[in-house]
Amino acid sequence: MTAPTRRVAAVTSACLRAASYFFLRWVALPPLLPAIYTLFAIYTASFISNYISEPKYELVDEVDVEVKENVLNQDALDEDETDTVIVQENVDVEETVSIFENPPKRLKTLLTGVPSPSSLLFTALTFLINLACVAMVTDFVYSPKWYYPSHDLSFARIGYVSDSEAKLLIREPDQTKMPITVQLHVMDDQAPFDPLWQEVGKVGMTTEDSDYTAVVTMPLSHSEQRTYEWVTSNNHSGHFTAAPKPGVMPDLFDGKFTFLSTSCIVPRLPYNPLDHPLAFPGMKHLAKILPSLGAQFMLFLGDFIYIEVPQQFGQAVENYRQKYRQVYASPDWPAVGQNLSWIHVLDDHEISNDWDLRSTGVYKTAVDPWHHYQTAVNPPEAKRAGDGGILPRSGVTYFSFTQGPASFFMLDTRSYRSRNSEPFDSVSKTMLGETQLEDFLAWLRRPEPRGVKWKIVASSVPFTKNWRVNTKDTWGGFLVERRKILEAMWEAGNLGVGVIILSGDRHEFGATAFPPPKDSKWLETVTVHEFSVSPLNQFYSPIPTYSQTDDEDVKLKYINFGHSKFGAVTIEKLSNEQSSLTYTAYIDGENAWNLTVLSPATAYTTRSGGSLWDRLRGI
Repeated sequence: MTAPTRRVAAVTSACLRAASYFFLRWVALPPLLPAIYTLFAIYTASFISNYISEPKYELVDEVDVEVKENVLNQDALDEDETDTVIVQENVDVEETVSIFENPPKRLKTLLTGVPSPSSLLFTALTFLINLACVAMVTDFVYSPKWYYPSHDLSFARIGYVSDSEAKLLIREPDQTKMPITVQLHVMDDQAPFDPLWQEVGKVGMTTEDSDYTAVVTMPLSHSEQRTYEWVTSNNHSGHFTAAPKPGVMPDLFDGKFTFLSTSCIVPRLPYNPLDHPLAFPGMKHLAKILPSLGAQFMLFLGDFIYIEVPQQFGQAVENYRQKYRQVYASPDWPAVGQNLSWIHVLDDHEISNDWDLRSTGVYKTAVDPWHHYQTAVNPPEAKRAGDGGILPRSGVTYFSFTQGPASFFMLDTRSYRSRNSEPFDSVSKTMLGETQLEDFLAWLRRPEPRGVKWKIVASSVPFTKNWRVNTKDTWGGFLVERRKILEAMWEAGNLGVGVIILSGDRHEFGATAFPPPKDSKWLETVTVHEFSVSPLNQFYSPIPTYSQTDDEDVKLKYINFGHSKFGAVTIEKLSNEQSSLTYTAYIDGENAWNLTVLSPATAYTTRSGGSLWDRLRGI
């Protein structure tokens, strides 16, 4: 009985420890949670059974046999009276029974999880190790829900900021603090000085319909770029910098236009029992670097919440709302969100993993808090195609805006897509849907104001097909539509505007170039570049999943390691006709790689000149 239970205890202990480590420090896969609890139940039963049945003492039975020979006719033999020897054998048997205490196997007990009756201390310790694994898993999964539902969360954050106004999101469930007034003043030291606070907005009440959120749009009083400080009557404050006008480089930050991008956050991963249950270690990395960047805003590329990680507690709207509240209730949020504009696109984990069911099922429930907490203070909805780029497309979940030297289009790659299972090269397969694709292509073809040298495309999923794991969920699974978009991007380059794609989702960093086909009507200078970076705080794959297989998607750089990744994009003016864009990848708080790309100098120039690589400068 003891041998089988000993093996069961050893196997379940090893699996329990490995699964717990993987779940807590690597990937919090939801299927592992019931497996961990099941392993612990089996281990506990086998542990107790083995401890009870395993003898503490060993019975040693020693038998000593002694044979003595006695010659009975020795005298006759001595006198040669006979040649026959008569021998008598005497056999003495002595049995000794001893009881010994089994020696303790302390190290083996600790490593295998198998109890040792000879060492109560180490038996208790090895069981407590496995109990601690389960306790930490339980803490990681359930502490946020049990102890931090954040129903009473009160906070304010800056959303989209233009050159003329800024949007402020306020959450306040306490109606005794109503009305909430918002005041604003210029806080920088450039003339003309404006030390006086001005009331710029008011919230009369908040309701449960919007999870007690409201938006205040603050008009900006100065025509030139300034830094403003804001304060609310319910004790929230912060500051932000107005955006430069379209086509105009910033007056501040040495004339450089910088913004950030990343995606994917899960609290307390990798798990540390000493961390706050809502801690984001990746936000700490960002907070350390942020003051030196002079960033205008954070372009967050989706997966702001993971509804099913580490455990989905339901599909009610409150389950989704709670996840958003917990991010904003994190002690690490103010350092990265109180004084920096964050704008958002939608991805699958705000709804459900690899979402491709459009607006059916749980979609409307899932996007309810996304609208209240994210899009309510996002940039304007994208302009409609066919109206000269003047009228916005009302009621959509994709956005566009122009600041300084760049025009932006924030795609929605989830709400309108076809099923991922359709053939990759299907002509009818779409990620954007007919209307969004039409508006997006119109934006790509639309001439930009003088001074705007870049078109920045925000896509929650990678544009390259070089990611070989779950390619069907990326643009690699929508090849016909992807080709149509690429050709429009190359056409935009012929207008003297460089096109950059920013994406996330993969929990890795990859930089890819999309050169036009050789001997085509497009110049090499119109090569499109993609920088895909994530997560800000999530797992990464130790096994490489990105590889180049053809000349269509050219690998520039790939880095898979790092729990925390984000990118900084800095645009500088080189001349009236050309500017540079430098992308810097930060991994676990360190500058890991950067690349400088030049915008196309002029439209429809001759094909003479240096190669593409002469125009790319890696630092």
